[in-house]
Amino acid sequence: MAKDAPPRWDRRMQQRLARGEAAALGELYDRFASLVHSQAHRVLEDEEAAGQITREVFGYIWENPDAYDPRQGPMRAWVARLTNTRAVRRLRESEAASLPPGDGGTSEELEQRVHRAAVAARADYIRSSMPQPLRAALELAYFQRRDYRQTAADLGVTEDEARRRLRLGLQLLSTAHTRPLEGSSPPGYGRAL
Repeated sequence: MAKDAPPRWDRRMQQRLARGEAAALGELYDRFASLVHSQAHRVLEDEEAAGQITREVFGYIWENPDAYDPRQGPMRAWVARLTNTRAVRRLRESEAASLPPGDGGTSEELEQRVHRAAVAARADYIRSSMPQPLRAALELAYFQRRDYRQTAADLGVTEDEARRRLRLGLQLLSTAHTRPLEGSSPPGYGRAL
């Protein structure tokens, strides 16, 4: 079915990576490095650690090109998932190492911090991935404190269209909190990191 077919670029990129084309890795890096770095930085709040996660993610992709299955979804989502998994694991490791031994309450605080960071990273990814008309409406409403009428006027659309865009954008963002955390990727979605 045409609906089930993966995007041509994703399929072709996976094949090029599997053949060991260094240019393919460069192209993939150019396309997704800012996504990977910003998502890792959002979780870890550390520029150096985000750079290291970026290198690790692209190193993993280069060494394991068959881990991506184009039938399971877009490569962008897969790369974001790899990044989130790595960044959350790194956050857990670094925070757990700084916990005093035998203090159970702080491990719960650690899990809450990890959960908040993962949700924030997913929300950033969802916002950056949504279509521009939805993103523009949300940014006007949130950052510039516009109501739906002002948003409609600023975007040059009807009030009903502005409400629709805001509602859909908020529905998409709300999924950031309800999605499962690291370690529960869809079945068959590549090998674990």
